[in-house]
Amino acid sequence: MALKGLKGFFTTSDEEFDESEDYISKDTSKSMKDVRNKTILMEPRAFSEAQQIADYLKTKNQVVVNFKRVTTDVSKRIMDFLNGIVYAIDGTIQKLGPGIVLCAPKGFEIEGNISEGEGKKQSQKENELEQW
Repeated sequence: MALKGLKGFFTTSDEEFDESEDYISKDTSKSMKDVRNKTILMEPRAFSEAQQIADYLKTKNQVVVNFKRVTTDVSKRIMDFLNGIVYAIDGTIQKLGPGIVLCAPKGFEIEGNISEGEGKKQSQKENELEQW
């Protein structure tokens, strides 16, 4: 008789899963589920934070990433990772300024260009990040 009670515990009803909505893993925090169609500002300090940026993109949020707190090598690794994520979700990336990019999932349009001030001296890091 105890096994009959456990059957309901381990089985799920079809009402729990709606195929029209994107799947969000259970280990994603509740706050990530509540945040949709927003613009998130991130200043990563290590490569390990790239996964959090990817999670925001997967939950249909735009992310502005400022690379001022990481070294040039780490910023390149993060950009490579983000390029792969954006390609996988059919999104877009646009440079906003020296060391700042906007990553957007499918469904967001990015219009216009931000011109860089001519005559300004760029640091070596900004010149290296220019290669994106």
